[in-house]
Amino acid sequence: MPPPAALVRTARCLWRGQWHTLMGGLGPADAEGRYRRPAAAFAERPSLPADAAAPSGHVLIVGRSCPWAHRAWLTWTLRGLASSIDLVVVEPDPAAGRWRFATPFAGCTTLAELYRTSGSAAGAPATVPALYSRSQGRILVNESARLIELLNDWPSAGPDLWPTAQRETIERWRERLQGSVNDGVYRCGFARNQAAYDEAEAELFSTLEALEEQLQRGVAAGEGWLCGAEVSLADVGLFPTLIRLELVYAPLFGCSRRPLWQFPALAGWRARFFALPGVAASCYPEAWRRDYFGSLFPLHPSGIIPAGPDLASLVAGPGGLPLPGKPPLSPG
Repeated sequence: MPPPAALVRTARCLWRGQWHTLMGGLGPADAEGRYRRPAAAFAERPSLPADAAAPSGHVLIVGRSCPWAHRAWLTWTLRGLASSIDLVVVEPDPAAGRWRFATPFAGCTTLAELYRTSGSAAGAPATVPALYSRSQGRILVNESARLIELLNDWPSAGPDLWPTAQRETIERWRERLQGSVNDGVYRCGFARNQAAYDEAEAELFSTLEALEEQLQRGVAAGEGWLCGAEVSLADVGLFPTLIRLELVYAPLFGCSRRPLWQFPALAGWRARFFALPGVAASCYPEAWRRDYFGSLFPLHPSGIIPAGPDLASLVAGPGGLPLPGKPPLSPG
């Protein structure tokens, strides 16, 4: 027997009030209900450290499920920085809403402790990625866009992902992707009302359509990447969002108007990027789904982790083969 209508209305009203409260803790929004990503605690790009080339002199702190950390992880991988920058993976602690170290790091058991010892404000969120200097005993930068620029300047025999000749084009795409795609999926999922969601969703798919056209032109010219014949920071910025699209963002954030297979050039680009050396090792689909569906209570109260497509199936197929004469990226 269904519950009385009055009870249903009351329960919905109470839940909506609680939902708004919980969403306030999950992600800030403006007066129109649009999600706004919080400012980073260490947002400025520092100068290249004098000891940048020192073996294990610095540490890149990442989390498996965070797409912002994934961008730094990919840059570290593609540029071959393992000899001078160690990689530390923190684990989520959903019950406490924080990241924790598997083993104590610099005398800290949680990332929040490391932020405080590095001089962050008491209320600043402790997020990944973060680049830590062992010689200075502090975090240097945690804003992912600035961090990957710094990693591109790091001493290395690896490829230049931010070349001066293509920088204007790269920056134009990076700026658009940051707002409409990378933040865009969160603006869909964390929208407080229908209008805010509709705006974010329209911008997301408009940019995906523009990316499809850009890549179609590039493939026709024998160039398989967003800004030409070589991988750039624009590609690095896009990949972590698109590799999570069907696994997380479409079902959880409502980014499901069109599946990626309906963007064949974009799907092929994703597969080519996944095939680059070291990229697959940075992808953890089980952790992504567990952390998103299991931790974002306001969006998914049951905590049930639904079944989803296999990652291998998303990056397989003729559309994902490298372009003729364009072998996968290699360091040096």
